[in-house]
Amino acid sequence: MSLVRRVARPMLAAMFVVGGLDQLKHPGAKAKAAGPVLDQAQKLGLPDDPELLVRASGAAMVGGGALLATGHVPRLASTVLAGTLLPTTLVAHPFWNESDPQKRAQQRIQFLKNLGLLGGLLLAAVDTDGKPSLGYRARLAGESAQRTARTTKREARHAAKAARREARLKAAQAQNALT
Repeated sequence: MSLVRRVARPMLAAMFVVGGLDQLKHPGAKAKAAGPVLDQAQKLGLPDDPELLVRASGAAMVGGGALLATGHVPRLASTVLAGTLLPTTLVAHPFWNESDPQKRAQQRIQFLKNLGLLGGLLLAAVDTDGKPSLGYRARLAGESAQRTARTTKREARHAAKAARREARLKAAQAQNALT
């Protein structure tokens, strides 16, 4: 792992670990603010307990943040964190609903900060750490299997042709031995 990744991943993850711990400890205030979004979540078949959903989001943030910070499955961890960041951003920083210009500006800054974090998470989610991606490796394995199948088929045709030739030769030898 490069030095930049070793330093940047924990820096990116720190906000999520701290925010997730806060959601786990104090879900009440966030559950009230998340009311409209949680109403939509019930249509998806999620539980109707807002505090439980806030705690689940907090646990995902802590777990994903810890995995990202330590470099364990960083692509998956980044994807999970991006998934938790979207509803959190929409619920916590709806600057478009603010009428007070000062509060609106604060909410817009926080919204844009979260948008920047989302960009960092998306970059981390596609970062292969210098290794080929799973898609590339799967394509390569598929091409290799196709080459092997073609080679095997060609070798089988040659072996069958040689066996027919050998059978004709043995038949001719047997015929000559009888005459």
